Amino acid sequence: MANLLQGKKVAVLATEGFEQVELLEPRKALEAEGAQTVVVSPMKDKIRGWNHTEWGQEVKVDLALDSAKPSDFDALLLPGGVMNPDKLRTDEKAVQFVKSFFDAGKPVAAICHGPWTMVEADVVRGRTLTSWPSLKTDIRNAGGEWVDQEVCTDHGLVTSRKPDDIPAFNKKMIEEFAEGKHSKLKTRTA
Repeated sequence: MANLLQGKKVAVLATEGFEQVELLEPRKALEAEGAQTVVVSPMKDKIRGWNHTEWGQEVKVDLALDSAKPSDFDALLLPGGVMNPDKLRTDEKAVQFVKSFFDAGKPVAAICHGPWTMVEADVVRGRTLTSWPSLKTDIRNAGGEWVDQEVCTDHGLVTSRKPDDIPAFNKKMIEEFAEGKHSKLKTRTA
């Protein structure tokens, strides 16, 4: 690999019930390109993944959400799973953490149900994105345009639908994270 992300620090915002492969595989791809990844969570110590139909492996929490500063990071990864983003979107600190990346124009990658937290942060308005199909109405109601494709990029925002899309997702995520800030990613108003 070319170490495209050498010197970049990426926050991985997750909690209990993240879809295991949607955190582990993108994280491995980021680290293979030289990025430092930091699992940020409202939980302490460890969080458990969900592996298709049952509990999966635990992942160490590197930084408590209470102590995390978006300004310390270059990009944000939002893995999916149904439980993970559903819990995060009810946590005001998690929602504000996500919104801060958009306000600063920093690249964000979200897969599967990951965009739920973005909907809550009111940052999908005027953007084109994809997700697990059940989020289509939520995204449209929040002012976004939902498309059904394996990966979608909109000025630094990378989204994908499901675990099968991870290879395309990782490729575009690395590309956008390497480019850095995008002025058009900044939070849009109505």
